[in-house]
Amino acid sequence: MSTPSPTPSGPVGAPTPAQVRAWRNAVFVVFALTGIAIASWVARLPAVRDSLGISPAQVAALILGAAIGSIVGLIASSHILARFGAKTTMLWGNIVAAGGLATAGIGGTVSSFAIAFSGLVVFGAAAGITDVAINVSGAANERALGRSIMPVFHAFFSIGTMIGAGLGALAEAVGVPVALHVGAVSAAMTCAVLIASRYVQPEATTYDDDRGVATPSGWRGRLSIWRDPRTLLIGVIVLAAAFAEGSAGDWLAIAMVDGHSVTNATGALVFGIFVTAMTVGRLLGVFLLDRFGRVVVLRGSFLVAAIGLVIVIFVPNAYVAMGGAVLWGLGSALGFPVGMSAAADDPRTAAARVSAVAIIGYFAFLVGPPVIGLLGEHVGVLDALLVVLILCAVGAIVAGAAREPGGRPASPVDTFRDPIAS
Repeated sequence: MSTPSPTPSGPVGAPTPAQVRAWRNAVFVVFALTGIAIASWVARLPAVRDSLGISPAQVAALILGAAIGSIVGLIASSHILARFGAKTTMLWGNIVAAGGLATAGIGGTVSSFAIAFSGLVVFGAAAGITDVAINVSGAANERALGRSIMPVFHAFFSIGTMIGAGLGALAEAVGVPVALHVGAVSAAMTCAVLIASRYVQPEATTYDDDRGVATPSGWRGRLSIWRDPRTLLIGVIVLAAAFAEGSAGDWLAIAMVDGHSVTNATGALVFGIFVTAMTVGRLLGVFLLDRFGRVVVLRGSFLVAAIGLVIVIFVPNAYVAMGGAVLWGLGSALGFPVGMSAAADDPRTAAARVSAVAIIGYFAFLVGPPVIGLLGEHVGVLDALLVVLILCAVGAIVAGAAREPGGRPASPVDTFRDPIAS
């Protein structure tokens, strides 16, 4: 592949505008594939439970396999990215994740807890590594585009989860065995990522000449990123956003049923409304980010989420509470992707910082559900959601840590008209 010669003021080996757009589209695909893979497994979990004949506690133990793998993958990700780069890591991470998903599907079909658990550990580890890689590559593409687009990448993940859930429901309805269903998803995932990865550019092509391509040397150097206060503060932003998003995924439907006396079907519908609002917020939020910058938008987002939470928790009318769920979803949309963009501002430390921030953020997904559940046991699920409200306030307070370098996003190769619409 030929690339234009670098100029004194431009990035080294900068890709052409067409290559940047193709790269963007490829990252869209990979984000969507991740959502499809996760939702495909979650949608068939009841069938796996029935096949294995396990109790709710054993289901939790099975799911723990993916969580353990994810933590291992996130911890290892910065070292793997430093060795292989985001493009290669993204490719092989998805292939290994597909293999783990297929293995878990086989275990769920042949009634082997050990095989299903092992497959989920592999899937979780590969997915954790891939998650950091796609965020690093997405942030590099964002720099190349010269405008905010990370929330749109994460919107494609949300769209992927909708597709995966729909495919899972269809497979369940027509009686497709779990192994066949997730095996087909894994095969399609592998083929798609093999094609998409051809268009992904190495993240080093967006480095400025005076920055070079240096990264923290050795594992000690990469771990030193944890001593940077900005890393920790961005991690808090992502933690608050992840808690707001994850708590809705786990508890919104139950909160509506128990706290607002709606039917189970209506509770599920309200969660669907939340997910839709969050997806719309991510698709439209890029325009707000480009106009007002990260800090203003983050603080506004946390405020909107807080207002939505107050309505859901304190307003007794179920229909008004549904409107609160819309605000909650809109307010939860941007914190996680914007935090990832902020973590990757410096290409030299992007992998290490994104990995650290992801670990902090995913802590919310792991700890949030049991915290809300334990509190809900004593005060009710609605009142337990006050924890999320507090974290939204904390996220708004520390939002300044996500400020763009120089105050506004860089525009290294933004010489073409509206790259998102192209």
